[in-house]
Amino acid sequence: MKLIFYTLIWILSSLNVNSQPVKVMLVTGGHSYDTIQFFQMFDSLNNIEYEHYSQPDANIAIANGVASNYDVLVFYDMWKDISSVEKEAYLKLTREGKPFLFLHHSLVSYQDWPEFEKIAGGRYIQKSPDIPLKEQSTYRHDVWVDINIVDSQHFVTSGINKFRLFDEVYGNYRFSPEVIPLLKTNHPESSPVISWINRYNSSVIVYLQPGHDHHAFESEPYRKLIGQAINYLANNK
Repeated sequence: MKLIFYTLIWILSSLNVNSQPVKVMLVTGGHSYDTIQFFQMFDSLNNIEYEHYSQPDANIAIANGVASNYDVLVFYDMWKDISSVEKEAYLKLTREGKPFLFLHHSLVSYQDWPEFEKIAGGRYIQKSPDIPLKEQSTYRHDVWVDINIVDSQHFVTSGINKFRLFDEVYGNYRFSPEVIPLLKTNHPESSPVISWINRYNSSVIVYLQPGHDHHAFESEPYRKLIGQAINYLANNK
Protein backbone atom coordinates (compact mmCIF):
# COMPACT_ATOMS: atom_id res chain seq x y z
CA MET A 1 0.00 0.00 0.00
CA LYS A 2 2.84 2.41 0.86
CA LEU A 3 4.51 1.61 -2.44
CA ILE A 4 1.33 2.46 -4.34
CA PHE A 5 0.93 5.67 -2.35
CA TYR A 6 4.45 6.90 -3.00
CA THR A 7 4.20 5.88 -6.67
CA LEU A 8 1.08 8.03 -7.02
CA ILE A 9 2.83 10.94 -5.30
CA TRP A 10 5.76 10.62 -7.72
CA ILE A 11 3.45 10.54 -10.75
CA LEU A 12 1.47 13.56 -9.54
CA SER A 13 4.61 15.55 -8.79
CA SER A 14 6.02 14.64 -12.21
CA LEU A 15 2.85 15.84 -13.88
CA ASN A 16 3.05 19.07 -11.93
CA VAL A 17 6.65 19.67 -12.96
CA ASN A 18 5.92 18.86 -16.60
CA SER A 19 2.96 21.22 -16.62
CA GLN A 20 5.15 24.18 -15.76
CA PRO A 21 5.68 26.39 -18.82
CA VAL A 22 9.15 26.76 -20.29
CA LYS A 23 10.45 30.24 -19.52
CA VAL A 24 12.17 31.87 -22.49
CA MET A 25 14.34 34.96 -22.70
CA LEU A 26 13.64 36.19 -26.24
CA VAL A 27 16.30 38.51 -27.67
CA THR A 28 15.92 40.73 -30.75
CA GLY A 29 17.69 43.79 -32.12
CA GLY A 30 19.90 44.97 -34.95
CA HIS A 31 17.68 43.82 -37.82
CA SER A 32 14.16 44.73 -38.90
CA TYR A 33 11.51 41.99 -38.94
CA ASP A 34 7.75 41.45 -39.18
CA THR A 35 7.17 42.24 -35.54
CA ILE A 36 3.46 41.50 -35.22
CA GLN A 37 3.63 38.07 -36.84
CA PHE A 38 6.85 37.23 -34.98
CA PHE A 39 5.27 37.72 -31.59
CA GLN A 40 2.03 36.10 -32.70
CA MET A 41 4.11 33.01 -33.45
CA PHE A 42 5.59 32.95 -29.96
CA ASP A 43 2.17 33.65 -28.44
CA SER A 44 0.84 30.55 -30.21
CA LEU A 45 3.42 28.16 -28.71
CA ASN A 46 1.91 25.86 -26.08
CA ASN A 47 3.44 25.67 -22.62
CA ILE A 48 5.99 28.38 -23.41
CA GLU A 49 6.21 31.77 -21.72
CA TYR A 50 8.59 34.43 -22.96
CA GLU A 51 9.88 37.84 -22.01
CA HIS A 52 11.23 40.05 -24.75
CA TYR A 53 14.53 41.89 -24.50
CA SER A 54 15.90 44.11 -27.26
CA GLN A 55 19.59 44.83 -27.81
CA PRO A 56 21.63 46.40 -26.31
CA ASP A 57 19.49 46.02 -23.18
CA ALA A 58 19.47 42.25 -23.64
CA ASN A 59 23.25 41.93 -23.31
CA ILE A 60 23.26 44.27 -20.33
CA ALA A 61 20.63 42.07 -18.70
CA ILE A 62 22.63 38.91 -19.47
CA ALA A 63 25.76 40.49 -17.96
CA ASN A 64 23.69 41.28 -14.85
CA GLY A 65 22.65 37.66 -14.42
CA VAL A 66 19.05 37.96 -15.65
CA ALA A 67 19.39 34.86 -17.86
CA SER A 68 19.41 32.66 -14.76
CA ASN A 69 15.65 33.30 -14.50
CA TYR A 70 14.98 31.51 -17.80
CA ASP A 71 15.08 27.93 -19.02
CA VAL A 72 16.09 28.73 -22.62
CA LEU A 73 17.58 31.77 -24.35
CA VAL A 74 16.26 32.41 -27.87
CA PHE A 75 18.15 34.83 -30.11
CA TYR A 76 16.66 36.55 -33.13
CA ASP A 77 19.10 39.44 -32.98
CA MET A 78 21.90 40.49 -35.31
CA TRP A 79 24.16 42.41 -32.99
CA LYS A 80 27.71 43.64 -33.43
CA ASP A 81 28.93 45.18 -30.20
CA ILE A 82 29.70 43.09 -27.13
CA SER A 83 31.86 44.09 -24.19
CA SER A 84 34.37 41.87 -22.43
CA VAL A 85 32.00 41.66 -19.45
CA GLU A 86 29.15 40.54 -21.71
CA LYS A 87 31.38 37.98 -23.45
CA GLU A 88 32.28 36.49 -20.09
CA ALA A 89 28.58 36.37 -19.16
CA TYR A 90 27.84 34.32 -22.29
CA LEU A 91 30.73 31.98 -21.58
CA LYS A 92 29.62 31.60 -17.96
CA LEU A 93 26.16 30.57 -19.15
CA THR A 94 27.70 27.86 -21.35
CA ARG A 95 29.73 26.56 -18.44
CA GLU A 96 26.50 26.37 -16.44
CA GLY A 97 24.75 24.52 -19.28
CA LYS A 98 22.24 27.18 -20.28
CA PRO A 99 20.67 26.14 -23.62
CA PHE A 100 20.52 28.54 -26.57
CA LEU A 101 18.32 28.66 -29.67
CA PHE A 102 19.72 30.85 -32.44
CA LEU A 103 17.38 31.86 -35.26
CA HIS A 104 18.08 33.09 -38.78
CA HIS A 105 20.18 36.28 -38.80
CA SER A 106 21.58 35.69 -35.30
CA LEU A 107 24.30 33.73 -37.14
CA VAL A 108 25.62 37.11 -38.34
CA SER A 109 26.18 38.47 -34.82
CA TYR A 110 29.56 39.37 -33.29
CA GLN A 111 31.75 39.21 -36.40
CA ASP A 112 34.75 40.31 -34.33
CA TRP A 113 34.31 37.70 -31.57
CA PRO A 114 35.65 34.33 -32.81
CA GLU A 115 34.31 32.44 -29.80
CA PHE A 116 30.73 33.20 -30.83
CA GLU A 117 31.18 31.01 -33.90
CA LYS A 118 32.14 28.14 -31.60
CA ILE A 119 29.04 28.74 -29.47
CA ALA A 120 26.59 28.97 -32.37
CA GLY A 121 28.31 26.22 -34.33
CA GLY A 122 28.73 28.40 -37.40
CA ARG A 123 29.13 31.88 -38.78
CA TYR A 124 27.69 33.99 -41.57
CA ILE A 125 30.66 35.95 -42.92
CA GLN A 126 29.77 39.53 -43.81
CA LYS A 127 31.38 41.44 -46.64
CA SER A 128 34.62 43.12 -45.66
CA PRO A 129 37.65 44.47 -47.53
CA ASP A 130 39.78 42.20 -45.33
CA ILE A 131 37.94 39.01 -46.34
CA PRO A 132 38.38 37.42 -49.80
CA LEU A 133 35.21 37.38 -51.87
CA LYS A 134 35.18 33.58 -52.06
CA GLU A 135 34.98 33.40 -48.25
CA GLN A 136 32.09 35.84 -47.89
CA SER A 137 28.59 34.54 -47.27
CA THR A 138 25.63 35.36 -49.51
CA TYR A 139 21.88 35.79 -49.16
CA ARG A 140 18.82 35.77 -51.38
CA HIS A 141 15.39 37.08 -50.39
CA ASP A 142 11.99 35.74 -51.44
CA VAL A 143 12.71 32.28 -52.78
CA TRP A 144 10.93 28.97 -52.37
CA VAL A 145 12.98 26.65 -50.21
CA ASP A 146 12.40 22.90 -50.00
CA ILE A 147 13.27 21.83 -46.47
CA ASN A 148 14.26 18.21 -45.87
CA ILE A 149 14.28 16.50 -42.49
CA VAL A 150 17.59 14.79 -41.74
CA ASP A 151 16.39 12.73 -38.76
CA SER A 152 12.61 12.42 -38.41
CA GLN A 153 13.07 10.57 -35.09
CA HIS A 154 14.73 13.51 -33.36
CA PHE A 155 12.60 15.43 -30.86
CA VAL A 156 13.11 18.76 -32.68
CA THR A 157 11.89 17.41 -36.03
CA SER A 158 9.45 14.74 -34.82
CA GLY A 159 6.15 14.75 -36.70
CA ILE A 160 7.40 17.19 -39.33
CA ASN A 161 7.60 16.10 -42.94
CA LYS A 162 9.42 17.76 -45.82
CA PHE A 163 7.94 21.22 -46.36
CA ARG A 164 8.43 24.44 -48.34
CA LEU A 165 8.95 27.99 -47.16
CA PHE A 166 8.95 31.26 -49.04
CA ASP A 167 11.97 32.62 -47.24
CA GLU A 168 15.53 33.92 -47.39
CA VAL A 169 18.48 31.61 -47.95
CA TYR A 170 22.10 32.04 -46.88
CA GLY A 171 24.96 30.63 -48.87
CA ASN A 172 28.62 29.94 -48.19
CA TYR A 173 28.43 30.29 -44.42
CA ARG A 174 30.64 28.26 -42.15
CA PHE A 175 29.47 25.55 -39.80
CA SER A 176 31.46 23.19 -37.66
CA PRO A 177 31.96 19.59 -38.85
CA GLU A 178 31.02 18.55 -35.32
CA VAL A 179 27.43 19.84 -35.44
CA ILE A 180 24.55 17.39 -35.84
CA PRO A 181 22.45 18.38 -38.90
CA LEU A 182 18.67 18.60 -38.42
CA LEU A 183 17.50 20.17 -41.69
CA LYS A 184 18.92 20.36 -45.20
CA THR A 185 17.97 21.94 -48.51
CA ASN A 186 19.06 21.52 -52.11
CA HIS A 187 18.40 25.15 -53.01
CA PRO A 188 21.27 26.21 -55.29
CA GLU A 189 21.89 29.50 -53.45
CA SER A 190 21.83 28.00 -49.97
CA SER A 191 24.36 26.11 -47.94
CA PRO A 192 23.06 22.53 -47.69
CA VAL A 193 22.78 22.28 -43.89
CA ILE A 194 20.27 24.83 -42.60
CA SER A 195 19.74 23.64 -39.03
CA TRP A 196 21.88 21.85 -36.50
CA ILE A 197 22.60 20.95 -32.90
CA ASN A 198 25.87 22.09 -31.38
CA ARG A 199 27.51 21.65 -28.00
CA TYR A 200 29.76 24.18 -26.36
CA ASN A 201 31.09 23.62 -22.83
CA SER A 202 28.01 22.27 -21.02
CA SER A 203 25.42 23.95 -23.25
CA VAL A 204 23.25 22.42 -25.95
CA ILE A 205 22.62 24.81 -28.83
CA VAL A 206 20.18 24.64 -31.75
CA TYR A 207 20.42 26.81 -34.86
CA LEU A 208 17.56 27.26 -37.37
CA GLN A 209 18.49 29.25 -40.49
CA PRO A 210 14.95 29.78 -41.87
CA GLY A 211 12.79 32.56 -40.46
CA HIS A 212 13.15 35.82 -42.37
CA ASP A 213 9.60 37.17 -42.26
CA HIS A 214 5.90 36.50 -41.77
CA HIS A 215 5.85 33.73 -44.39
CA ALA A 216 7.92 31.60 -42.00
CA PHE A 217 6.28 32.87 -38.81
CA GLU A 218 2.83 31.89 -40.11
CA SER A 219 3.97 28.44 -41.29
CA GLU A 220 2.72 25.59 -39.10
CA PRO A 221 5.80 23.38 -39.68
CA TYR A 222 8.09 26.29 -38.79
CA ARG A 223 6.11 27.08 -35.64
CA LYS A 224 6.27 23.43 -34.68
CA LEU A 225 10.05 23.43 -35.17
CA ILE A 226 10.42 26.45 -32.90
CA GLY A 227 8.23 24.97 -30.18
CA GLN A 228 9.88 21.57 -30.27
CA ALA A 229 13.38 23.07 -30.33
CA ILE A 230 12.60 25.11 -27.23
CA ASN A 231 11.15 22.11 -25.39
CA TYR A 232 14.06 19.91 -26.46
CA LEU A 233 16.54 22.45 -25.08
CA ALA A 234 14.58 22.92 -21.87
CA ASN A 235 14.75 19.18 -21.24
CA ASN A 236 18.46 18.89 -22.05
CA LYS A 237 19.89 21.46 -19.67
